[in-house]
Amino acid sequence: MALLKLTSPHAHTAQSTANVMQLVLLATIPGLLALTVFFGWGTLINIVLASIVAVSCEAAVMRLRKRPVMVYLKDYSALVTAMLLGLALPPLAPWWIVLVGTGFAIVIAKQLYGGLGYNPFNPAMVGYVVLLISFPVQMTAWPAPLPLYPDGSSAPSLWQSLQMVLPFLNAEGIDAFTAATPLDTFKHNTGLLVEQLYQKDPLFSRANWAGIGWEWANLGFLAGGCFLLYRRVFTWHAPVAMLGALVVCSALFYDGGSSSSHGSPLMHLLSGATMLGAFFIVTDPVTSATSNRGRLIYGALIGVLIFIIRSWGSYPDAVAFAVLLMNFAAPLIDNYTLPRTYGHKKSRRATEKATEKATEKKD
Repeated sequence: MALLKLTSPHAHTAQSTANVMQLVLLATIPGLLALTVFFGWGTLINIVLASIVAVSCEAAVMRLRKRPVMVYLKDYSALVTAMLLGLALPPLAPWWIVLVGTGFAIVIAKQLYGGLGYNPFNPAMVGYVVLLISFPVQMTAWPAPLPLYPDGSSAPSLWQSLQMVLPFLNAEGIDAFTAATPLDTFKHNTGLLVEQLYQKDPLFSRANWAGIGWEWANLGFLAGGCFLLYRRVFTWHAPVAMLGALVVCSALFYDGGSSSSHGSPLMHLLSGATMLGAFFIVTDPVTSATSNRGRLIYGALIGVLIFIIRSWGSYPDAVAFAVLLMNFAAPLIDNYTLPRTYGHKKSRRATEKATEKATEKKD
């Protein structure tokens, strides 16, 4: 008698949360290396400080909630939040900036809602936006890329970088050289054609496509994102939709390089936090849409919002604001893009399911 082998429509080899988080941390290394090479030790210091604060806050909240501390720390989600926020913050940011942003991200944006899986907004982006709105001067003081340091000036050593971040160590009064970012330069361009701007500003004249240092950091995060796609940590829908929408918008509004130009598609792709946002923020499974069709809509709208805020808003980068705005909209997108339930011919909206459950309870 032959046995009929039954199979289900579900995946059989799902990765654990800890394994996924470890892969995400590993994938950030190329971008981190690029930031360190071109902007010095500041980003690495940010990440170390943020990691200490994130783990401490997570452990404290778990103890207050009388939960097993190590069980929750071993999922590495706190370290991922610390890593993403540390990468997004300006290198050599004051220590208290890292402390406030990371503490707010873990305690308020994550644990206040119940912890991993319950937070409606991306914790790292919440922490970043709170800092940007509260401390705009410190959050826009990016150090100049090391190749642009004046003749005779050497890159700060690790110890000198620590002195800049921790004032009580800075007995010598060491300062860092600061410079505008590529997106900020375009935002405040006054009267120069794009070609003239690229020739005059060493940030562009010594670069290949979109600003020295920035383009390589974005390519590093692109490489890390491709690694995560290869490992099937997430699907391609949200990041490709975001990048595609950003390219389409920047191409449609690119006027060939006038003084009022918002920048070429290549400049938008390889400047700011574009690739970090596309592959490490937009793909957050907790705060994004759940279906593939929903992820396409979610990612595309983030790309559109990024271009709108960059071009006509007050914040040149815009990734964090666009992501948080779409975190608001993710449940609505899910409501209209839920996949068809296995065994049913038509898909049902989330509101219909909620109504059915409420009716069943009354009966």
